[in-house]
Amino acid sequence: MDAWEDDRVDLRTCLICGDRATGLHYGIISCEGCKGFFKRSICNRRVYRCSRDKNCVMSRKQRNRCQYCRLLKCLQMGMNRKAIREDGMPGGRNKSIGPVQISEEEIERIMSGQEFEGEANISWSNNGDSDYSSPGNGVSESNQPSPVSTPSSRSVELNGFTALRDQYIGTPVSMHYQYLPHLFSYSAHSALMPPQARSLDPQSHSLINQLVSAEDLEPLGTPMLIEDGYKVTQAELFALLCRLADELLFRQIAWIKKLPFFCELSIKDYTCLLSSTWQELILLSSLTVYSKRIFGDLADVTSKYSPSDDELHRFSEEGMEVMERLIYLYRKFNQLKVSNEEYACMKAINFLNQDIRGLTNASQLEQLNKRYWYVCQDFTEYKYPHQPNRFPDLMMCLPEIRYIAGKMVNVPLEQLPLLFKAVLHSCKTSVSKRPE
Repeated sequence: MDAWEDDRVDLRTCLICGDRATGLHYGIISCEGCKGFFKRSICNRRVYRCSRDKNCVMSRKQRNRCQYCRLLKCLQMGMNRKAIREDGMPGGRNKSIGPVQISEEEIERIMSGQEFEGEANISWSNNGDSDYSSPGNGVSESNQPSPVSTPSSRSVELNGFTALRDQYIGTPVSMHYQYLPHLFSYSAHSALMPPQARSLDPQSHSLINQLVSAEDLEPLGTPMLIEDGYKVTQAELFALLCRLADELLFRQIAWIKKLPFFCELSIKDYTCLLSSTWQELILLSSLTVYSKRIFGDLADVTSKYSPSDDELHRFSEEGMEVMERLIYLYRKFNQLKVSNEEYACMKAINFLNQDIRGLTNASQLEQLNKRYWYVCQDFTEYKYPHQPNRFPDLMMCLPEIRYIAGKMVNVPLEQLPLLFKAVLHSCKTSVSKRPE
């Protein structure tokens, strides 16, 4: 394990309770305790009750106090109940997929037990909680094919990409399967068969080109050059960060109007989506397509800012957590070297979040989300055939981005200059020290 992997393990915390995570379990980064709790709850179809307001604090010490809120958070963070094997044995089903996005209505049906009423004939058992996730690399070892072939995985093996693209890339998508990610079990076969060269689906190629064309990939125009010897104040750095955020937000607004599906959704839904995701979109773009400028020129500016002892002393716990997660995410993206095509797909998938409140056509958003999820997978398998875990690795980054964006709201504005200085300095230093 190299130094980067050591850092990664140290910085990974369970998205449910904050305990030390041991890998990717049922779609999200989590600890052994929450992994086992989720599996037991789903396998045994347990219905819990909250004696308070269904908003109990989840932490390592308090996670056992309210089982209702713990399961609720598992579902909200994207744990995938369909990734649990139907026989309850160790070794999750389709473990390589990313987190799922389910509606509040379905979460309520699961929490109340209604969702399980139609599954009475499925034989679940609880023969252990391990799904053989690898603590060393933070993702599940999906090289072991499951002894039990599920109906969805069999359909993939028999029908292949032709059936999938006919179903999901065409016009209106039928609801034969509830979630597109559950259909793919490609990583289970990656260790048994050598990667085979194949062409990119023509419709995937067209959709990706449309997404990339909608992007403004020109260098950022916000001036970031500072004279040598000049000392940047907290107020000046904060003003620069605001100007930079304004430019990035303006680019996201222009991007929406160029999307290939712009005419398919209402202005109300676009407004709702943008107001809920703009921070995530800016964060994603800053860590990928604009990273050279952000972690180059902006890092040079922040290096000329020296925080006072009082600023250092007042730096909050929320700021520390955001800093650690941003550093990890930057290293992850830097390792993956995300292409413009992958970035465009990830951005569309993140933007098309049907779980946001106030939407008028959530089902249409869900279908669009599925379409670009498939397109992204098709492209990564075509472009990087020797990296079978690349697609799930990319998808794993999206809930992390959402989590960080949500946490940044709680960081006091006056602490943002110090936060960016710490993150940019750490990331720039780690990259410069890494051997080529």
